[in-house]
Amino acid sequence: MSELRVLRAGVVEHHIMAEAMKEMQQQRINDEVPDTLILVEHPEVVTVGPKAVRDGVEVQGYPTSPTDRGGGITWHGPGQLVAYPIVKWGVGEQSIRAIIGRLEDWAIVALADCGVPAYKDPSMQGAWVDGHKVCSIGLSFLHWVSRHGMSINIRTPGTRVEDLEGCGMNAGVHSSLAQLGYDRDPAGNPIDISRVERALLENCEASLGRSPSQPVEWGPEMPA
Repeated sequence: MSELRVLRAGVVEHHIMAEAMKEMQQQRINDEVPDTLILVEHPEVVTVGPKAVRDGVEVQGYPTSPTDRGGGITWHGPGQLVAYPIVKWGVGEQSIRAIIGRLEDWAIVALADCGVPAYKDPSMQGAWVDGHKVCSIGLSFLHWVSRHGMSINIRTPGTRVEDLEGCGMNAGVHSSLAQLGYDRDPAGNPIDISRVERALLENCEASLGRSPSQPVEWGPEMPA
């Protein structure tokens, strides 16, 4: 079982992390760094993917940033955990649909550990709870090394997520665990970013086939 280096980045602007991911992806292609998982939270921004640009989607009332991952628009902000796997997928793993499916399953089993009954919905990739989408996935590949990843809405502010027509869906389809009433796990612990992060790491080996290291603090001023 190969090891997955885990970097805990704290709060980082999306455009800064996007550039760091590009550099790290190239380093992974060159075998200069191991498979890496970045755990991060972003200040509020709506990323606009190529599909949204082609469809002429306009975002009003939110800061925006262009992105080259697949899909349309996605909200990022406080109370959302983002997981970016910079992973070199092996020959037997090289299927975009299958990799997305592994990320979906990873999110679903981690949320189940928190007492949240998440599931897949054929209308849109990601993880869903009670008819609402709480997890979005968008990836970009170069030489089968992935960049970008998935976001899980845990305790997002107000109705910022709900008010956005993300990924071509009506406002209100996207939501967060807190808005849906999932504030605590069965043991009574708050379902916050640290709780979901712990569940993801505990299920990482089974879902991604890689054993996570102890998280290391990382910032944009540090080397990859």
